[in-house]
Amino acid sequence: MAWHPAAVTAAAAPSPARSGRSVAFAPLRHRNYALVWTAGLISNVGTWMETVAVGSLIAGTTGKAGWTTLVTAAGFLPMGLLGPVGGAFADRFDRRRMLLAMTAAQMVCAAGLTILAATDHATVGPVAVLVFIAGCVTGIGFPAYAAMLPDLVPKEDLLAAMSLSQAQWNLGRVIGPTLAGIAIYFGSYTTAFALNFVSFLAMLGALRLLRLEPHVTAADDTPLWTRIVVGARAAHAEPGVWSAIVMIAAVGLTASPFIALIPAMAEVRFDGSSSLTAWFTTAQGVGAVAGAFLLPVLAARYGRFRVLLWSFVALSVALVVYGASPGPVYAAVALVGVGASYMFVFSGIGTVAQLRAPAAVRARVLSFYFLALGVLYPLGSLIQGPVADHIGVGVMTVLSGIFLLALVVLIRVVRPERIAALDDPPAAASPTPIVDPA
Repeated sequence: MAWHPAAVTAAAAPSPARSGRSVAFAPLRHRNYALVWTAGLISNVGTWMETVAVGSLIAGTTGKAGWTTLVTAAGFLPMGLLGPVGGAFADRFDRRRMLLAMTAAQMVCAAGLTILAATDHATVGPVAVLVFIAGCVTGIGFPAYAAMLPDLVPKEDLLAAMSLSQAQWNLGRVIGPTLAGIAIYFGSYTTAFALNFVSFLAMLGALRLLRLEPHVTAADDTPLWTRIVVGARAAHAEPGVWSAIVMIAAVGLTASPFIALIPAMAEVRFDGSSSLTAWFTTAQGVGAVAGAFLLPVLAARYGRFRVLLWSFVALSVALVVYGASPGPVYAAVALVGVGASYMFVFSGIGTVAQLRAPAAVRARVLSFYFLALGVLYPLGSLIQGPVADHIGVGVMTVLSGIFLLALVVLIRVVRPERIAALDDPPAAASPTPIVDPA
């Protein structure tokens, strides 16, 4: 797994002083950001190759959506559960060194998958174990990546940097599955896993070339648990951050499992192959990339908050259309809409969490945002996968769209302040000051 910038993307309107292409691509003029962006693209292409290969391998060998979602959950659940631990470390230690160590550990996991596939031992159990270990590594390292992004560009380019990171991640989603299909067709699963292993070299090189101010923290012996509690209190104290956590949890439980079910949709419902899984994943990525560039335009014209509210509706409708598609071509087209609307929702909520998090505890606060998604997405996948085996993947996907809209409406009726807190605060407002005893 590469470091996924999608979890920290933003979609706010550009500054009145600068707009258009100059704003959108300004972050790439900064050496540090350009290094991380380019290396991240290469690494994310490899990650998506592995993701498609693992999903296709499990779906093809078992013929069950439940097994596919189980392996997905094995990789994603520890990312959320270990996020607060990683956040506490990232606010205490040098973030670049953390990422170097975590990237090296990810390479070891990728090498393990390559060896399993090459020796014909890539069964559900060993694959799930390695995916789980890789998820643990990502969970510990990702808060450091998220908290480091504002150090790569000046403040005026931060929002554009987040948007470009979102586009980069989804561009990897477009290229990776295509290359995975080619690698599996002309080579094998081993080839796909081996290419992911090689892709991590780009991130290792970029991290070593970064020129950053040292991440200095006061020496202390504060227990890890105390540092985590401080982050939890900070996340709860900031209304926008807490609302973002609640809403991403709702999305993770209802809508996000469609990602884990893509291999089952392709190879179980439509009786396709790994190539169809790759096409479906690519279609979702195409929609997300288009959405990444469209969203700032819509937010500038209609307001970020209004676009976010309508994005919930759009995602719900897109999931219903995708689940009800009568054939793979219709499903692929619908997935473009799903990818765009999901990116709108994900970026809109992520903007609130990233920009409202107090700087002193930024990594820890963001880790609880990841915790909500990291727990509820695999939980939703573990629920929807077995249910899909009984009622059909298409029906389950339709219901997921309906459940999402119903849950958002329920929150708005019962706790309207939760939805209102996702709006931009008054210009003079600032995140609640946090005194960090750690």
